Amino acid sequence: MIENKTVELAKDQPLLLDSGKRLGPIITAYTTYGQLNDEKSNAVLVCHALTGDQYVASKHPITQKDGWWSNVVGPGKSIDTNKFFVVCPNVIGGCMGSSGPKEINPVSGKEFGTDFPIITIADMVKAQKLLIDYLNIKKIFCVTGGSMGGMLVLEWLSKFPDMVHSAIPIATATNHSAQNIALNELARQAIMADPNWQTGKYYSSPDKPTKGLSVARMAAHISYLSKDALQSKFGRNLQDRNELEYSFDADFQIESYLRHQGFTFVDRFDANSYLYITRAMDYFDVTSQHGGSLIEAFKDTKSKILCISFTSDWLYPTSENKKIVKVFNSLGLDVSFIEIETDGGHDSFLLEEPKFFEALKGFLNSTFDKI
Repeated sequence: MIENKTVELAKDQPLLLDSGKRLGPIITAYTTYGQLNDEKSNAVLVCHALTGDQYVASKHPITQKDGWWSNVVGPGKSIDTNKFFVVCPNVIGGCMGSSGPKEINPVSGKEFGTDFPIITIADMVKAQKLLIDYLNIKKIFCVTGGSMGGMLVLEWLSKFPDMVHSAIPIATATNHSAQNIALNELARQAIMADPNWQTGKYYSSPDKPTKGLSVARMAAHISYLSKDALQSKFGRNLQDRNELEYSFDADFQIESYLRHQGFTFVDRFDANSYLYITRAMDYFDVTSQHGGSLIEAFKDTKSKILCISFTSDWLYPTSENKKIVKVFNSLGLDVSFIEIETDGGHDSFLLEEPKFFEALKGFLNSTFDKI
């Protein structure tokens, strides 16, 4: 059973954000798959990445494409919806129905735009907790997600350790490197340099900052792939021609591919949301309220954990994931680690990777059977 829902939360008491500002009421758009059992012990919270959304395993209403994790979530799949009740919310700051810059500001009656408060990964998790409380789930069986979704998983383990039975952070890190911050800043500047951005107040205009957002997506997409994958798939192959045209058109297949990625992205994503979510990722540091100590950040964690990384991921390399595992080991937690060999790059957790699917399924089933 698949249900798409929207709920209004924090109506009586606005959420205190890390910035010191308050946000409320908060709209959360979410999708559920499967059924919650009588004991409410089979809930799996799936946290999406930067450009993901709540349509984890169902048709996207704009693109009509399959959900971003349709190869993982579903009946008989790694996250088996015959067994588990999957909850996937669109994060606050997003653009698929949850409170964010494109939604209406109740004070002005117009879209928030850049009047929307700056948010953090911790704020996103606090909003997710409100949803879990609303669903009357006292303890989540498993929290999982890749990339930014993995950051959300780590924040859950640190902030609400008693509510998480198990966790699977995938291809993630405890904070952003200078390189990652630089890549995000490049993307943000591309958006804000577009004349149609209009300081974020473009919603009533027929002209949207699509060119800037497209370039931002192109730059980011390069970081999701690996050098070997790009070379084997595209090399220096020409696009629909036998010789160079000596122009600035897309002579090479890789150029055409990136332009297509940018062009199709602007139909489903909001430029301001891209600014807000990349900023939240840059600000993320799970140790920020713990004196810079990972031990302190996770000292109350009791969950069983599986960490997963990919050999060709240079955005969130295995070394970052091993750092997380080392901390969990030092705390005596029940933690497992697997590095999947693949040339798929950071995006490997979204691709067809049988060993990845097996690791997820094995961990979830064996852990659930021991409850």
